Amino acid sequence: MRLILYSKAGCHLCEGLQEKLKQIQNLSFELEVRDITTREDWFAAYEYEVPVLYLSNYRGAEDEEGSEKPLPRPSPRASVQQLEQMLRKYLAN
Repeated sequence: MRLILYSKAGCHLCEGLQEKLKQIQNLSFELEVRDITTREDWFAAYEYEVPVLYLSNYRGAEDEEGSEKPLPRPSPRASVQQLEQMLRKYLAN
């Protein structure tokens, strides 16, 4: 399983979420961080939305239509454990 985090430099919410995701130990996933300033389409889509988290079950299929599923934005105040519980819920579906 792969999680994709759309982010941008200097975004404290993005950095906080990324740090919490790295601390999760009881779930196995690959984290890919995408800087929205590197592509115009990402920037246009997420300029005011970051951090945005997607679930991808396909390795190497990031450009394939429909291969990514958006996840609800976790609260910036959510603990690592709460974030892990949320991810478990969406992995089960």
